Amino acid sequence: MLRTINFMGVRNIAFAITVLLTLLALFSWFHKGLNYGLDFTGGTLIELTYEKPANLQEVRDELSRGGYHEAVVQNFGATTDLLVRMPGENPQLGTEVAEVLRKAGGDNPATIKRVEFVGPQVGEELRDQGGLGMLLALGGVLIYLAFRFQWKFAVGAIISLIHDVVVTVGILSFFQITFDLTVLAAVLAIIGYSLNDTIVVFDRVRENFRVLRKATLIENINISTTQTLLRTVATSVSTLLAIAALLFFGGDNLFGFSIALFVGVMAGTYSSIYIANVVLIWLNLNSEDLIPPATTEKVDELP
Repeated sequence: MLRTINFMGVRNIAFAITVLLTLLALFSWFHKGLNYGLDFTGGTLIELTYEKPANLQEVRDELSRGGYHEAVVQNFGATTDLLVRMPGENPQLGTEVAEVLRKAGGDNPATIKRVEFVGPQVGEELRDQGGLGMLLALGGVLIYLAFRFQWKFAVGAIISLIHDVVVTVGILSFFQITFDLTVLAAVLAIIGYSLNDTIVVFDRVRENFRVLRKATLIENINISTTQTLLRTVATSVSTLLAIAALLFFGGDNLFGFSIALFVGVMAGTYSSIYIANVVLIWLNLNSEDLIPPATTEKVDELP
């Protein structure tokens, strides 16, 4: 028989850590802000391929000599592939910069593979629609939980989800990792992952209310969390291994996406135990909350 782990014995320490991390994340979010990518700010993206491995510093120096001081140069997959990102409202900027790099290649000429321009108005619309999409996702989760669980469970799940999103975005803000559409997709994926983890624990808590009739709420949560621990660890570890593969081998284009998912999965696993469950204790969940309301049948008094 699996020994029950007293998860809730350290809930006050876990709560203090949660508050600290959340406040630091919010401070970074509002103080530093997010490092929005070209998807949201508008600008030009140029993808080039060289015959030999390209020297990033030489490319940056060449762009600076050409008057393009705000260019971001990074490898894209292989060492022979480069990605150049530049802010600006000129649709022809990408072609001009690509031509400068092509001529400066010398014995290592560059081939232009792709030039994309995102206007500032389009970028602003994408940013607004992305934020709206996140709110709609949280709203959909709230509606689902309202039908799936008793309202105290729903409150715990929503607070847990908000924590995961705030901490993930806060870390992205602190390290100024580029926030683009792929990172936004990762944040939306985190909402689904964290919710799934929380629901597994909540389902077991609800079932154990019928089985462990004499157990207190804290005992029930400890037993339920221990019973689902192996499943939680197996899911989280396998997910993190897949994300780590993307992080190390996916290239710079998937770096922000991978980091966001990695942080979000860890935050989701933590919050499923030490936030969602703790909220149930604060709200004093009991077996009576799970009893469906009594329905009275109408009596036909007509003769």
